[in-house]
Amino acid sequence: MPPVLRAQEMAKIMEKILIVDDEDFIRENLERILKEERYRTAIAKNGEEALSFLKEASFDLVFLDLRLPDISGIEILKKIKESDPDLLVIVMTGYASVESAVEALKSGAYDYIKKPFKADVIKLIVRLALEAQSLKREILSLKKQREGARGNRPVIISKSLAMKEVLIQVREVAKHAETTVLITGETGTGKDLAARAIHDLSSRANRPFIEVNCATLPANLLESELFGHETGAFTGARGRKIGLFEAASTGTIFLDEIGEMELGLQAKLLRVLEDKKIRRLGGTQLHEIDVRIIAASNQDLREAIKAGRFREDLFYRLHIVPIHMPPLRARPQDILALSNHFLSEYAKKFSRNFEGLSREAEVLLQSYCWPGNVRELRHVVERICIMHDAKVLGPEHLPKELTPQVCDTTLAADPMHFPLPPGGFKLDEMIERFTLHLVVEVMQRAEGNISKAAKLLGIPRGTLRYKLDKFSLEGYPGEKKPISSL
Repeated sequence: MPPVLRAQEMAKIMEKILIVDDEDFIRENLERILKEERYRTAIAKNGEEALSFLKEASFDLVFLDLRLPDISGIEILKKIKESDPDLLVIVMTGYASVESAVEALKSGAYDYIKKPFKADVIKLIVRLALEAQSLKREILSLKKQREGARGNRPVIISKSLAMKEVLIQVREVAKHAETTVLITGETGTGKDLAARAIHDLSSRANRPFIEVNCATLPANLLESELFGHETGAFTGARGRKIGLFEAASTGTIFLDEIGEMELGLQAKLLRVLEDKKIRRLGGTQLHEIDVRIIAASNQDLREAIKAGRFREDLFYRLHIVPIHMPPLRARPQDILALSNHFLSEYAKKFSRNFEGLSREAEVLLQSYCWPGNVRELRHVVERICIMHDAKVLGPEHLPKELTPQVCDTTLAADPMHFPLPPGGFKLDEMIERFTLHLVVEVMQRAEGNISKAAKLLGIPRGTLRYKLDKFSLEGYPGEKKPISSL
């Protein structure tokens, strides 16, 4: 045995197979074939021995003869499935018939083979069976990890009207599991959280969610990651690799920093969006995919189009439902809500007993422009919790760079956009949506003062109050009710 074994060989040595047959020749032949492939084996001459082995040890696969001297193979199969439904069982017999095959498969057998058999056939069946079992276990493990992680996953926390509109868009687009979404916004605004929320609120929630940062990989590696490759597609491609589009089947793929994607790869992505098919590198066959695509960018993609760095046709194919994540400086109401949330989170992590922030510290946090947005705020709070253990955190505990600034929020605000559904729209619904945008904008300008906002709109105060209630716009400045968060 070589001193260093490949992962596949190590896996074989770890896998154990039980052979159950009353014929010496069959047992010895099967054992020889399996040992050639480096599988571990155990031998049972009858049903009683088989059941005894199964009680005392664990196995990955069982070869089971249907005709045994003491107990029927079908009865043993049923007992195996009662105690371990996931254990693979391959039934063997020298008296094959359609009826016995159907009965064995109905009772939970993985496959059915007739004696005598060829060594190559046995090797292939075992390899395919164990690969399928390994994949099934991996999927179950990932599902458990995903379900466990979901409970600890960051949520979108907001008290601002600007984010209220984002949450409404997220909930609406989540209902349409096929629709492509383009999320824009500065670095650190939470584009990844919005993408994850769309997935979690959709019918694809229990399916894969795969995140790809297009800026972190060279174009050739990114192409291989997304589309996969066949054996020999390029130097070093020693085996077939399934790409992330196929791995995300029935789920969602999130292409972050899409503006960094190379132009040639953009053309291939456009074809995927149009045809819902991919071709692995070095392959000739097209593979259909059922996957929702959510893209995100911190760049102005329209400017990137003018500069020749982004395809215009791809932009409009991604821009079906655009969602803009406003920067933190454009929603100062969220700064304290996020600060207190992060403070509570890191206080538990670092065993601190904070009572909160002083009023002076709150004013300083709200008067800073936060160029790094929510991500910068999180890191600042984490640093404070590491370095200080005061009951009440004041300005002296904040980093010195958090100096008061005049923040330009005019350029940060996203212009009103009304994406039209591919299947058409109703005029009344679009008017309602425009009204919602207008009310949100005016309430921000009036700093939450309903009387002032009503005057700006030229409508009675009671009418504006009715519209605020209708659109569930609770949580604006001056109100005590908190805004709902995802």
